[in-house]
Amino acid sequence: MAETQAAEKKQQQKHKIKIIEERCKGCEICVVYCPEDVLAMKDLVVSVANLDKCTGCMRCELFCPDFAIYVDLPEKS
Repeated sequence: MAETQAAEKKQQQKHKIKIIEERCKGCEICVVYCPEDVLAMKDLVVSVANLDKCTGCMRCELFCPDFAIYVDLPEKS
C-alpha cells in the first residue's frame, strides 16, 4: 500500500508542459535553453521529448518570444 501511495505522489509531482502549437513559429529558442534536453522540434513545432527529465526551471517558458509554451509546476504541500 505504501508503494502505491508513493507512486501516486510521484505521478502528482510531475511537471506538465503545455505547448500552443498555433503560436509556435519554430524558432527553437526553448529547445536551446532547456538544460535537460526535454524539448525537441517535430515538423517545425516544439514538442516534449522527455518529460521525466524536466526539472521545472521554466527556461523554455521564460525565453519563448511568442508565449507558446507553459510549464505547470506541481503544488507543494
